[in-house]
This record gives sequence, structure tokens and C-alpha cells, in this order.
Amino acid sequence: MRVWISLDMEGVAGIVDWEQCRPGHPGYATGCELLQAEVNAAIDGALEGGATEIVLNDSHGRMANLDPRKVNGNARYISGRHKPLYMMQGLDGTFDAIFFVGYHGSISGHPSTLSHTYNPEVIARAVLNGVEVGESGINALVAEHHRVPIALVTGDQVTWAETAPYASGAESVITKESITRGAANSLHPDESCRLIKEAAANAVGKVAAGSVPLPGITRPATLEVDLGTADMAEVATWIGGVERSDERQVRVAGEDLLSIFTRFVAVTYITRQAGGR
Repeated sequence: MRVWISLDMEGVAGIVDWEQCRPGHPGYATGCELLQAEVNAAIDGALEGGATEIVLNDSHGRMANLDPRKVNGNARYISGRHKPLYMMQGLDGTFDAIFFVGYHGSISGHPSTLSHTYNPEVIARAVLNGVEVGESGINALVAEHHRVPIALVTGDQVTWAETAPYASGAESVITKESITRGAANSLHPDESCRLIKEAAANAVGKVAAGSVPLPGITRPATLEVDLGTADMAEVATWIGGVERSDERQVRVAGEDLLSIFTRFVAVTYITRQAGGR
């Protein structure tokens, strides 16, 4: 049983401020400790449930938020920026299960704490097949392409509500109840880790039993993205397959879900040069 984990940070219990998520700020070291504990809980639970191999993909910020020496279970750790598949780097059809750990709600997902969709300075809204989505829904394109189910999701209540349509049968851990974009009522970190470990073990068992279906994204699929400025939309159309559908909106459509995702990733990168970061 091979398990692939995409780890973010804003959905971790106890994290409510950008300073806890960004290197060089006073709260970052503590934020990394909280993240590492939840990731290790997911690893420990997966191994307890029968996983034989685990690969982590660091998907937050500069994507080097863990201390590799402290990663449990002899898991492999993909880190560093400018990865072709970004938050989904390393996933392929040889894996049996996907875990989303520390995920957060979309930029549209009120009141999700620290909500955004990939780049908060660029992306104002994303819609997949007519439904507003966050990072989990966009990332589900890659899961569907490789035919690997999303088996565990951890984060706030908005994150789970947004991910549930693509993770039927998955285990979930609500690490905190978001109050506003800057406040949340969090579980104690120890309790969050206990629940994540338990859920991870259950998730592996469900996958082994064949009771976790694929995301079920309909083809052909259409991803529409509202950007911050008209300039960003113009620059985005320089990417093949990206069409402008409104002054600030672009769209990518087709049968190839992986191609839709990689074009979206290209949009997030190129728009940094048009007023983003």
C-alpha cells in the first residue's frame, strides 16, 4: 500500500496568523513544529493501517517546512519550489491513496482561516465544472487523472465541506473551527494529532477494502479562474490552451485533466510577473 501525502500549513491546529506560516517571522518555528507533528501523525497512522511506503510533498510556501531528520516512518520527502506539479508533485498511478494534511479553504470559502487559492495576490476565484473550488478541488484533477482516491483530509470545517464532493468515503479531521479569516477555535495539538493518526489508519483500511471512490470529476472539464487584474488575465493567455473569457477571467478546458492542471500551474507562475508574487 503506497500512500502519497500533500502537506499544507494553514489548516493545522493552532495556526491562525500568516506569521506562523512564513520564514523569518517570530511564529514560524512554532508553526513548523505544529505542522511536523500532524504530518508525523498521518504517517504513523498510515503505517499502523498497513501502508508500506509513504511519500510526502511539501506544498506550502517555499515548500521546505519540515525538518527531514524528524520525518517519521522512513518517508521520502519532496521539497523545494518550482515543481511542475506544484502541490501534487510526485503523485502517479502507482499510489493507492492520497492524504491532504493541513489544508485550508478557498479564497471564496468564508470564514476559513487564512483562506486563499494558490496565490492570494493573484487568484480571486476558481470554478471547476460550475462549482467554486479551492486548492483541494483543483488538486483533485491530478488525483482523478492518475485514478488515485483522496482518502484523508485534515483542516478546518470549510476545507472539508469544499473537499467532500471529491473525497466521498474519505476520513476527515476538523482540526479547528474557523471563526473568521484571522481567528479559529482549534483543537489542542495533541488531540488533533491523535485524531489524525486514527483517521489515517482508518483511511488506509478503507482504501484496502475498496470503499473510497475516485474524485469523480466529469470530462470534459472546465476550470475558470478569476484573476486580480486585467493585466494578469492578458499574461495568462500567453500560455497555450488558456483562453480569456472575461476582462479578468481565463479558462482551461478539455478531456485531459492533467493538462488542465499543469496549465493552471503555469498561470499561477506567470501571473507573478504581472503584479503577483
